[in-house]
Amino acid sequence: MWPGPYGQGGGSRKYLLGSLDQSSGRMDLKYVDIFYSHRFDTTTPLEETMGALDTAVRSGRALYAGISSYGPRQTLEAARILRALGTLLFIHQPSYSMLNRWTETEGLLATLADVGAGCRLLAAGAGHAHRQVPGGIPRARAQHKSLSPSLLSDEAQSHVRALNEIARRRGQSLAHMALAWALRDGRATSVLVAASSAAQLEQNIGALDNLSFDGDELALIDEHAVDANIDLWAKSREV
Repeated sequence: MWPGPYGQGGGSRKYLLGSLDQSSGRMDLKYVDIFYSHRFDTTTPLEETMGALDTAVRSGRALYAGISSYGPRQTLEAARILRALGTLLFIHQPSYSMLNRWTETEGLLATLADVGAGCRLLAAGAGHAHRQVPGGIPRARAQHKSLSPSLLSDEAQSHVRALNEIARRRGQSLAHMALAWALRDGRATSVLVAASSAAQLEQNIGALDNLSFDGDELALIDEHAVDANIDLWAKSREV
């Protein structure tokens, strides 16, 4: 956010509140709806991080407090600290896709149901991978910072092509099927897509035309919806 150690991100009070004030100033807003701690910071006490979120809400700079990419244990503790301060954990925004299913394997959705927090899935994975390398484009040409290079392995691309064929038989693009699939669990409040234009947003909305899956489709998708090592925040959940 700004030069120097306190401007490089993390969970310190100085960084969080400073970044909130700077962002609000750039957007010319008096407050934001949700203010997030976007990743668990192993170098900052969680009490300090949650205290900053509580201050953001109490001072009127944010309506609600949220977190992102926290593991289940970290989420439980964050919710406990906020509750003791008198602020509720409103929502968690984890990365999730057909190629990154950690919210299922690590039990995050069950944890969020226990603490009463919403879940807004940050969808990035199979649909984007297929657009990036539809026919096996050389790796040097596939450039997207949110995707790990391992996503472009031959094995991962084989799974993506298989998922694309399943989507074709459903009468959908892979991007549409991936969004519909992400919404299949009712514990997910919503799915966040990174649309950069109105046209792209309209394309994404097309996923709503077919949200249903039968058991055979889900079983076939499970064969190919496998981890592709694209979770950029996995290490921060290991502590």
